[in-house]
Amino acid sequence: MLIIPIKDGENIDRALKRYKRKFDRTGVVRQLRSRQQFTKPSVVRRAQIQKAAYIQGLRDAEEN
Repeated sequence: MLIIPIKDGENIDRALKRYKRKFDRTGVVRQLRSRQQFTKPSVVRRAQIQKAAYIQGLRDAEEN
């Protein structure tokens, strides 16, 4: 369970924003969605390689 301490006089919107950010960083929703269906390890590996190649291409383009 996430605990967000609220400081005296702190706006509730700011505390809610901190909660949402902390919740996103835990990755709970992403993990639940990935578990809804089975993905073969070879497909996962292929997606990781494609993502790495895309990011590397972006970095190479930025470098030039």
